[in-house]
Amino acid sequence: MPFTANEAAYLASQSLARLATVDGRGQPHVVPLGFHYNAGLGTIDVTGRGMARSLKYRHVQENPKVSLVVDDVLDPADWVVRGLEIRGTAQALPTGGKEVLPHVDDELIRITPERIVSWGIDSDCQAPPLARTVAKGARA
Repeated sequence: MPFTANEAAYLASQSLARLATVDGRGQPHVVPLGFHYNAGLGTIDVTGRGMARSLKYRHVQENPKVSLVVDDVLDPADWVVRGLEIRGTAQALPTGGKEVLPHVDDELIRITPERIVSWGIDSDCQAPPLARTVAKGARA
């Protein structure tokens, strides 16, 4: 799997992220959204209402390169932060969303990690971020 045990546990504990996509003309677009860590596949699944009509879904169909950031602040007073940036390839899938959450549309975006940058998860939050490229065998 592409994530360390601590990263996987962190992803499973979070529900909000920001997804950056790129349109067919190369223009960036970022949106906050809910997500689900798919431990069986080692992917990030993005579901929602109106998914097939969304700009993010259409962008992924035009350009599959995406970046997802999941982060939080544990202690605002001391600025103790942690998070993950997941760069990868996304697929706009026509089915599977209802398997993740029954009350959303069936379409979903599935992100396969290619590069992971983490901070405050497998190291102290004051340490430099840890970055690595995901080995092809570790991808879903």
